[in-house]
Amino acid sequence: IKTPQILDKKLWQISVHWEKYKEHIFLSDYEKRSFAVKPMNCPGAMLVYKNNARSYKDLPLRLSELGIVHRQELSGVLSGLFRVIQFTQDDAHIFCSEKSLESEIFSIMEMIDRFYKKFNFTYRVELSTRPEKRIGEEKLWDKAEELLEKAMKKKKMKFKINKGDGAFYGPKIDFHITDSLGRSWQLATIQLDFAMPERFDLHYTDSDNTEKQPIIIHRVIYGSLERFIGILLEHTNGQLPLWLAPIQVRVINFTDRQTKACEKLRDELLEKNVRVSMDLSSEPIGGKIKQAEIEKLPYIIVIGDKEEKAGTLAVRRRGKITSVKTKKFVEDIMEEIAEKRFS
Repeated sequence: IKTPQILDKKLWQISVHWEKYKEHIFLSDYEKRSFAVKPMNCPGAMLVYKNNARSYKDLPLRLSELGIVHRQELSGVLSGLFRVIQFTQDDAHIFCSEKSLESEIFSIMEMIDRFYKKFNFTYRVELSTRPEKRIGEEKLWDKAEELLEKAMKKKKMKFKINKGDGAFYGPKIDFHITDSLGRSWQLATIQLDFAMPERFDLHYTDSDNTEKQPIIIHRVIYGSLERFIGILLEHTNGQLPLWLAPIQVRVINFTDRQTKACEKLRDELLEKNVRVSMDLSSEPIGGKIKQAEIEKLPYIIVIGDKEEKAGTLAVRRRGKITSVKTKKFVEDIMEEIAEKRFS
């Protein structure tokens, strides 16, 4: 889904974000009404749910949004990609019944585990419980915390209790990753919410024709896409694995005599959707290689007279040089990309 960037102040009052985050919200007036640039995506998802009558057959209803949000921050606390005024959240709001709640939580846990393994991250898990300032009935907080703890125990997950650090509307399971510098980052989260459905008056018709309130799971995997990119670049020291690198292969000619051979290799790689660039400049070969290394490109290919005659390539990979047949090189990198190797 895609929800508006600017929403009426009343929505933020209903969701309680106005009370909790007013000092971080960019405000605007329009036709004598107060509007807020969204700091969260939640109220928009509530309106999408409420737009139609819902039945138990519609649940679980999973609404995802790559939502751009804005938060006022003091200039002194801004930090590269790690703390910014505008960022993108890979948000999802899952509206479900209590019957399907556990299976939905399990699916998200499995998605998070698969996701972080692709990026070669290890993680630890915390159950963040009710904060001092919160909304909703205590019995619902008891129930929500019990449901999350039960789900983690069923999955045999090791976790710690992070007392008092839950969202104001519900407890959450937080996933913390550790980067190559030993720094901990809280990224993915699974938040259980009994309060918002009540405040936004959300309902569905159950199989017995009675009206019931859905339960909402708020979840992100990346968290902030911008911050995740920053963490990944720091974690890899800029040496992204082949499948992630913006330019995967740089082809360099030794002399002008190899221009056609370089173009042939480039075209072959482009046909296979490999992100490839060429350096056919008149710079000395050492300078061209150094520039590619500064850019931290995964593969640097040099073709000289010897390589062209033998049908081979001089392949540089993280400082190591090997001589490889062209066909073998193409096969190897296609396999590496397909398997999303992290090396």
